[in-house]
Formats: sequence, structure tokens, C-alpha cells
Amino acid sequence: MNEREMPVLARYFDREFKVETVKILPGQYYAADRELMIVTVLGSCVSACLWDADRGIGGMNHFMLPGYGSANAAPVAEEDLARVGIYAMELLINQLLKLGASRGRLVAKVFGGGSVLGGMKHLDVGRHNGDFVLDFLREERIPVAAIDLYDDCARKVHFFTSTGKVMVKKLRTLSNDTLAKREKEYVERLGELAHAGDVEIFRERR
Repeated sequence: MNEREMPVLARYFDREFKVETVKILPGQYYAADRELMIVTVLGSCVSACLWDADRGIGGMNHFMLPGYGSANAAPVAEEDLARVGIYAMELLINQLLKLGASRGRLVAKVFGGGSVLGGMKHLDVGRHNGDFVLDFLREERIPVAAIDLYDDCARKVHFFTSTGKVMVKKLRTLSNDTLAKREKEYVERLGELAHAGDVEIFRERR
């Protein structure tokens, strides 16, 4: 799959940065081997930005749950795979490799995992998401060049795929109704999973 064959996501030309831009939502990811900006807004979710500096290839994901490790865990529907950390990381890495990146040259920058709603503070899923991505990158020996995780704020992340540059704007007030609704639905979804099976950080058995 090359970039042209990837799912069609929201695209626009950003007049401020003067660059073609792709916006990703929870459960989505994108990668490019050319100049492009990828944008997302994070609450308790996490995004990993991966970049091969030698080839100028980069990509970003946006996942909602850390992963599954229990035999009694809830099954993951195919359309929800990229919402789960372990799959979101694998899908992004595989796409970068298909575009010509080298796994050994990948560098990561990770963002999100905020505690932005009362329900999320109780479940602390943002911290689980952040801990998961750091554990995953450590186990896969992918160096982390920048970290902005946890805290009690939402974030808007801009990632430039050809240079690896990231700009983060912290949103101290959750004024975005769509994000607030998404976070509340997220809490309800976690409640469903808790009845179906354990929700925990996935650790690959080697």
C-alpha cells in the first residue's frame, strides 16, 4: 500500500503553515514520504509520531485504548483495530516500512494521555495509554525524541512528516464539544469492555 492507496481522510490546505494537511481522528493513522502536515486533537487518547530522518518519511496514529493481554479480554472488531494501541502502532510502522522507511532508523515523539474528564480521572486510562506507548517503544528499541504526556489538558498536535517537526498547543479548557462528547463515549465504551473482559496494557510475549 502506497500513500495514494491509504484510506481517504479529511484533507485541506492549511493557510497558516502553507502546507497540505491531513486530519486524523481516533482509530485513524496516516503516513507520507513527502511534505505534509498531520493534525489531531487529543484528550485521554495518545498519538505516536514516527519518523525516518534519512528518508524524510513520517506518520502519526491516534489510539483510544492501550491494548489487550488477557485471555478473557473483549475481542476487537476489525474496524476498531487502529483504536487499540498495540494494533495502532503495528499498522503505522508497517505503513512507514511500505513507504520505504527503515525500522532501525525510526524515531518517536509521543503526545496525549491527558486526564480531561472526571470519569477519565477515575479510570486513569490516559495514563495507561501513555505508559503503554512508552513500554512498546522501549521493547521495540525505537528511541523517543520528545514526550508530552499526562497532565490535565487536551492537546492539538501538528506533525510535519518530511522534517519530523512537531508543534503542540495545550488546550487548558475543553471548549471543543466534539472532543468532550468523544471522551464521554470513551468512558461508556470502557464500561462495556469491563463487563466483557479485562482492559489492560498488552505486553508481547517473546
